[in-house]
Amino acid sequence: QVQLVAFGGGLVQAGGSLRLSCAASGRTFSSYTIGWFRQAPGKEREFVAGISASGANTYYADSVKGRFTISRDNAKNTVYLQMNSLTPEDTAVYFCAAATLSSASYYAYEYRYWGQGTQVTVSS
Repeated sequence: QVQLVAFGGGLVQAGGSLRLSCAASGRTFSSYTIGWFRQAPGKEREFVAGISASGANTYYADSVKGRFTISRDNAKNTVYLQMNSLTPEDTAVYFCAAATLSSASYYAYEYRYWGQGTQVTVSS
């Protein structure tokens, strides 16, 4: 079992950057694939980025490819999401989630553990 806490959100102007963190408790963190999802008001939760347990493989939604970078530090039980060139369309609550998969899934239902979410607001 793993508990996740997402933080680092905030208000930023378009074109700016934020780094989200997902801190985990539990000694088995390094065995989990981690995904970042986001949910804007009135919209379904969508996959943003994912990283395999070892960190060797990363996955991105087309909408963030080239702007967002996911990484992990298993020694610190933390996954990061560096977000650059933010646009108002990136405004959402961002969640991190953990899954016992060999690679990241784009489907939220495949992730068993979820953090509480952190708000990202991008002003134009």
